[in-house]
Amino acid sequence: MSFVSFALVLFLSLQLSCQNMEKDVIMLPKPNLKGHVSIEEVLHKRRSIRSYKKEPLTLQEVSQLLWSAYGTTMGRKKTCPSAGATYPLEIYFVCGEVEGLKTGLYHYNSLEHSVKKINDNDLRKQLTNASLQQEYIEESPASIIITADFSRTTKVYGARGERYVYMEVGHCGQNIHLQCESLNLGTVIIGAFEDDKVKKILQIKEEPMYIMPIGRKP
Repeated sequence: MSFVSFALVLFLSLQLSCQNMEKDVIMLPKPNLKGHVSIEEVLHKRRSIRSYKKEPLTLQEVSQLLWSAYGTTMGRKKTCPSAGATYPLEIYFVCGEVEGLKTGLYHYNSLEHSVKKINDNDLRKQLTNASLQQEYIEESPASIIITADFSRTTKVYGARGERYVYMEVGHCGQNIHLQCESLNLGTVIIGAFEDDKVKKILQIKEEPMYIMPIGRKP
């Protein structure tokens, strides 16, 4: 094979690879920046909801939830405070039943406001098993999983950075909770699970912190 032929084959292979990668990336609808419910009302109504209607979420709702969790606001700032803007969290979305989104595991890219599919399987049953049989994970149409790379913060603040990461997870979880209430959706924060099993199911290196099943209130 000549050098020119080899270069052409390499170029076409790279182009095909890029196209395949792009197919796995879904740009989300723009989030709404003005709601119809006051912050006081959602604070008053917020409750942990563990049962959901057998109805799918919409892609617009998913977009709004992921943006509220860790989306960008002005420049590269995010919707929740982060010590030194180190942003140690990664957000994953387990899709079971969402209109316009295929079943599978997705990773949220806040800068592009997009999700990238990284697993084609419905992981809800596996996550239920890894979460001490908390069946509302399997029964919900979707779940948001908050994970953390502690090193992003501890390399700046040392051991005390661990505390800051836990604080940030709380901020993120509350954002999701309040956004759910404003959309008339239900969720609950789950912290009881076997870390290693969850990491294996998601095939991630970060530490899983919260699992938040989401669905329509009964």
